[in-house]
Amino acid sequence: MKDLNLIRVFVTIYETGSVSKAAENLHISQPSVSYSLSRLRQVFNDPLFNRTREGMQPTSLSSQLYFSLSHSLSEIEKAISLTKKFDPLTSKRCFKLALTDLGEVFFLPSILESLKYRAPSVELEIIPIDAYSLSEWISKERIDAAVCNQGYLLKKFTYKNIFPERYVCMLSDCHPRIGGILSMGQYLEERHVVVSDGTGHHLVEDYLFESGITRNVMLKVPHFSVLPDVISSSDLLVTLPSRVAQLYAKRMPLKFVELPFLIPEFEVGIHYKEHRGDSSAQSWFCDFLIKTLHEM
Repeated sequence: MKDLNLIRVFVTIYETGSVSKAAENLHISQPSVSYSLSRLRQVFNDPLFNRTREGMQPTSLSSQLYFSLSHSLSEIEKAISLTKKFDPLTSKRCFKLALTDLGEVFFLPSILESLKYRAPSVELEIIPIDAYSLSEWISKERIDAAVCNQGYLLKKFTYKNIFPERYVCMLSDCHPRIGGILSMGQYLEERHVVVSDGTGHHLVEDYLFESGITRNVMLKVPHFSVLPDVISSSDLLVTLPSRVAQLYAKRMPLKFVELPFLIPEFEVGIHYKEHRGDSSAQSWFCDFLIKTLHEM
């Protein structure tokens, strides 16, 4: 096949299962993808993909072709990428970074401040992390990187540690019953807010479940960002990472105390998969994130 772009279109449709998503990933119009697919069908004399309610389903020939074409495309684009040097001072590339709402609060200000000087013209798009979709996003190159705890992803992706983290208990600084020390009895008697498993912070829930301990859960929320207002105006408790608790306590009438039980620390880091194309830009971005977040 003479046209490398046709291979890109084929591989991207196969991986996304969608003409529209392929167009988005390739930064071209949907009619251009449809035209390329038509040419591919002529070349192979096969439909290659059948449109269904679940998306573009590959034919048996398409599945046979995918492995070889995907591998070849990866090697070709890596070779091409080596000849291109990314210039952060002039680039207008859009980088896609997946963050939790905690990451947006804790990391994003430092990232933006550093970008202002190191890559003033690049665009940054923040994608809210979905713990159940993140592996697919990275595998199919829908994002450049994700910053989150290590428990989110499988080991098949590149992972760079930023720092270890631990959980603490946050509460109102004028809580009527709890001072500077929290006992196990108090922890179990008080009412708690818990955050959705989709945020990836489930170590506490796992520990309590394995220990046969049941908390008095009064409120479940989908995000951490609502917690400062909720906790500061009530007698509820919430268990969350220590660095974020420190940040919230500086801004609101809140305090945090150590948990009355031992729970393992967890790592926060950057997860990514080297992209087939434009790898020099992505490599710069991941190195930039590691350096910037280490400096926090």
